[in-house]
Amino acid sequence: MAFLDWALHPTELWAAFWYVMRHAPPDEKTNKLQVSGDMRRCYDFLEMTSRSFAAVIQELNPRLRDGICIFYLVLRGLDTVEDDMTIPGAKKRQILETFHEALYVKGWTFKESGPDEKDAMLLVEFDVVINEFLRLPEDYQEVIADITKRMGAGMAKYTRARVETLDDYNEYCHYVAGLVGHGLSRLFAESRLEDKTVGEKLELANSMGLFLQKTNITRDINEDVLDGRCFWPKAIWTKYAESEEELISKRGREKGIEALNEMCVNALEHIPDVMEYLNQIHEPSVFKFCAIPQAMAIATISLCYNNSNVLDGNVKIRKGEALKLISQSTTIDSVKRIFYRYLVQLEKKNDPSNPFYEQVHKIVDKAKKDIANTLPGGAPVDFSKEFALIALFFVS
Repeated sequence: MAFLDWALHPTELWAAFWYVMRHAPPDEKTNKLQVSGDMRRCYDFLEMTSRSFAAVIQELNPRLRDGICIFYLVLRGLDTVEDDMTIPGAKKRQILETFHEALYVKGWTFKESGPDEKDAMLLVEFDVVINEFLRLPEDYQEVIADITKRMGAGMAKYTRARVETLDDYNEYCHYVAGLVGHGLSRLFAESRLEDKTVGEKLELANSMGLFLQKTNITRDINEDVLDGRCFWPKAIWTKYAESEEELISKRGREKGIEALNEMCVNALEHIPDVMEYLNQIHEPSVFKFCAIPQAMAIATISLCYNNSNVLDGNVKIRKGEALKLISQSTTIDSVKRIFYRYLVQLEKKNDPSNPFYEQVHKIVDKAKKDIANTLPGGAPVDFSKEFALIALFFVS
């Protein structure tokens, strides 16, 4: 099956080969960064908590690399506390609301994570993160501490509140992802690698984060419901089911798919802001850092749309497809072509009998026209069918 996948997607095979040849193993890459002591341990934690983020962070310009590594680890620590269902509610809220203060307390650690928390060791050794945080320039520290404070307060709020309305949904996604966009944009501007206006247009940065978070929430519905939680807004899912469990059940499948499609539409509405944000990023490593997650998101939301498998389990894009997206997300024009490609896929999946046909058609049509009008040579040409036919010829 794996061989057939590669054969049917030969450009992904090439992308995988390119990725392996170009990227060093994690230990070797950390050695090449020429870091030692606590910072080396921080990069070890970066590899342990997210191999995908580690790869793009380690390729950032040196003026940003360590700062964004620490920013990521701080927020990962905060997120680990929020996700831990073994911590009593009142205690969890107290930790979340004061986490930013711990950044200035040398030696602070947290050793009370539940046994199943995969990132618990980060909190056990959080003192090394604090040591490196305190070595960052003061303007970087200020940004990281401010975002941590605001995110912790928002997370604490939603340990008690439920995502009921669409406003709640946007607010929750702002706290857990939009604020990340705020912080990154401010760090880009503070580094002077990007114009100061990047750190001022925070609505665009927020929308970038919301597109990523809404895509993940849409995709993860089965896993979340089985874990006893649901981040789909009640204003959406109650139109289609009596309970979260019914939403993913086989017996209510048609209504479940309608709810899924409405969630996809809600995420797709952020595409214009994503394009506008990426248009203002010019430093190559910063652009790639921002563009890769957005490329993954458009591929994922396209896969999720009208796909009943989402209700049965976690769906993911193919690994070769992900590597191809990483290799292609280098310039604004290449990212526009990526978005165009997946918009075409969405268009093909958009059945006229679908209640959201018109909304999806309107979003996709406008986004395609905007891309075609700004790309040299106009709309991209899709050769995927030709590649597939050639591959099938050789396989047979």
